[in-house]
Amino acid sequence: MKWRLQEGRGEAVYQIGVEDNGLLVGLAEEEMRASLKTLHRMAEKVGADITVLREREVDYDSDLPRKITEVLVRKVPDNQQFLDLRVAVLGNVDSGKSTLLGVLTQGELDNGRGRARLNLFRHLHEIQSGRTSSISFEILGFNSKGEVVNYSDSRTAEEICESSSKMITFIDLAGHHKYLHTTIFGLTSYCPDCALLLVSANTGIAGTTREHLGLALALKVPFFIVVSKVDLCAKTTVERTVRQLERVLKQPGCHKVPMLVTSEDDAVTAAQQFAQSPNVTPIFTLSSVSGESLDLLKVFLNILPPLTNSKEQEELMQQLTEFQVDEIYTVPEVGTVVGGTLSSGICREGDQLVVGPTDDGCFLELRVCSIQRNRSACRVLRAGQAATLALGDFDRSLLRKGMVMVSPEMNPTICSVFEAEIVLLFHATTFRRGFQVTVHVGNVRQTAVVEKIHAKDKLRTGEKAVVRFRFLKHPEYLKVGAKLLFREGVTKGIGHVTDVQAITAGEAQASMGF
Repeated sequence: MKWRLQEGRGEAVYQIGVEDNGLLVGLAEEEMRASLKTLHRMAEKVGADITVLREREVDYDSDLPRKITEVLVRKVPDNQQFLDLRVAVLGNVDSGKSTLLGVLTQGELDNGRGRARLNLFRHLHEIQSGRTSSISFEILGFNSKGEVVNYSDSRTAEEICESSSKMITFIDLAGHHKYLHTTIFGLTSYCPDCALLLVSANTGIAGTTREHLGLALALKVPFFIVVSKVDLCAKTTVERTVRQLERVLKQPGCHKVPMLVTSEDDAVTAAQQFAQSPNVTPIFTLSSVSGESLDLLKVFLNILPPLTNSKEQEELMQQLTEFQVDEIYTVPEVGTVVGGTLSSGICREGDQLVVGPTDDGCFLELRVCSIQRNRSACRVLRAGQAATLALGDFDRSLLRKGMVMVSPEMNPTICSVFEAEIVLLFHATTFRRGFQVTVHVGNVRQTAVVEKIHAKDKLRTGEKAVVRFRFLKHPEYLKVGAKLLFREGVTKGIGHVTDVQAITAGEAQASMGF
């Protein structure tokens, strides 16, 4: 059990009444009780709790009824090692993204006029228009017994972290087309484990829904779908929207297997299938006002296992420290604070790191004063975890989004010119040399010009090629193999970095005209 909990990063599912070869034999009631008691004692020894997920009767040639039981074993968190899943929330404008998150994290239903979303907004204009324009983070916890831990009962963020053994961090993204660049930045830099695509039952697939679906597919982010506002329309309208979604998901470009969740049993199966096969796409139909089927989504999120295994995380932890800077703040009495994700290595309080590249291609020394993860203090940060780091009196004006903080011994390479193998998803005319696009690679977002298209003069929609790009403003830190997404107006393309032309700080100054 200890090994299985370690492999599942703190949780494991046991099936009682199933033989080693997969035969469903079931157990009589007395035997089942004894088995659950044994499992409970084992779990206590390793500091875990058990929750019965579902029971099912099986037909086996015996007079007594026989059952099989599925049990979730989850470790009580120690030293802040709770399981953390990041879920990006996508969907068209006015589909109810912020409202759904408000209902899940506050524990109160909406009044139909957007009361639930008010706590999520970061700016006055968002409250006035009801539209999200920035990226906000919301947390939902589950304790070791599988019960929801949220802001109800006037808990603080620290209390939620302390009493949860699994945390879901929702990344609330913007639905409006005007803020598409913010949504792309949220998907590329915050490395979500999966995405939740929200579709309004009364409007169906409209506006930016297809675009957001395309982004998730292009960045290979597994996603599940929630059809909201079912209280506003007739059952036939909801069914029509679900059919429309199923049709889109089965198209050649998607190749997904839709799975409509209508019961708790479906939700358990959906969570297990979703983790095993990225092609399975669960579909939930719910209402944030009446609370209909909201519990099914909570069951799914509770059981959803981590999509990366512990071996991958351990391999990343053994590499040198690399932290992506996504947000920069100034906090009174603390100083400069940066938010982002640790992509490799381990970061501790007091570590000496270098940050860059600056506009002239240099890396500057700094010290990590303190670390906060999900708004509570943390001593050690491990690969794959998101956090905020306090840098003391480090000058904020020297920092920008897209920088990296790395170990001094890494000797990071920077580049102004790089090559990428791309697929042009859409372009009105022909894509040729001299064309300027906004390039997104991880947390890097900058305008680049096309310097050369190898073996071709121009590209049309749907064509593939290796293209050389040059950044216009300043050099960036890029890695070979990183996923790349570029856009300009209606032009869109995806690909990956195949080659970077490394330069020194002196060369960077010369090439950028310093």
